[in-house]
Amino acid sequence: MTQVKIFADSISDVPERWMEEYDIGIIPLYVVFSGTAYKDRHEITTDEIYRRVDETGELPHTTAPSPADFISAFAPYIDKGDTIVFISMSSKLSSTYQNALIAADDFPAGSIFVVDSLNVSGGIALLARKAAEAVREGKTAEQVVTMLEELRERVEIEVLVDSLDYLHRGGRVSNVQHMLGSLLKIRPVLRIKEGNVISADKYRGKKEKAVERMLHHFTENIHKVDRELIIVAQTLAERAADYIKSTLLERTDTKEVAIIEGGCAISCHCGPRTVAIMYLRRPGCQMYA
Repeated sequence: MTQVKIFADSISDVPERWMEEYDIGIIPLYVVFSGTAYKDRHEITTDEIYRRVDETGELPHTTAPSPADFISAFAPYIDKGDTIVFISMSSKLSSTYQNALIAADDFPAGSIFVVDSLNVSGGIALLARKAAEAVREGKTAEQVVTMLEELRERVEIEVLVDSLDYLHRGGRVSNVQHMLGSLLKIRPVLRIKEGNVISADKYRGKKEKAVERMLHHFTENIHKVDRELIIVAQTLAERAADYIKSTLLERTDTKEVAIIEGGCAISCHCGPRTVAIMYLRRPGCQMYA
């Protein structure tokens, strides 16, 4: 009997417990320091990224897996007759999606489906888990793809960045913005819109106050949220993530709140002490204008 195997890339931040429980395969991206590329999760960790940035002041960047990387990962499953659904990070942010399509052309037609998640981090992890659950229920690869193409339009991500340092080093914040933002303790909020990361809001003051404001807005609009699963991602912000989780479970009827560790995507671009909420909007609802 043909099996459907779900894959995602490492920027999905799918936790190891989900990889094992839901049989989700991960294709690593590369983290590049001083021209040397390291396989994400295999040859470099988030702690090492932070250490090297602190020591050198150099901000790494990420590069997509090559078509050969995809072929190597996919081949054993295709050889035994499985069908693959690969969920890529947003095609607006990386060539990962395009490289996966190139690799898929090396295999028989209809054996590999490549889906553009239009998301990053926990937004992809959420889709990957939904896909794996659908496979467990007996859905075909085609049915899973149709479901993912509908769900991706309803994924919401709200990322609270603790400081402007990494955004400044990455060229996303000017020197003046960085100076003023640091003096005023401005913490930007990033979201995903049509596959692109945008600066959507900003909170001023202590981090605890910013977290409370984010939670207040979220709980006020909880009726618009699919409450089966909410993901809280964090990078060296365990206390804030635990607080968000406990608050959501106390104030709402959410079935599950899962905490995941933000990997290279958040680490390279947002820096430590970042916290984020990822979830699905209910059909027909809008969270933001």
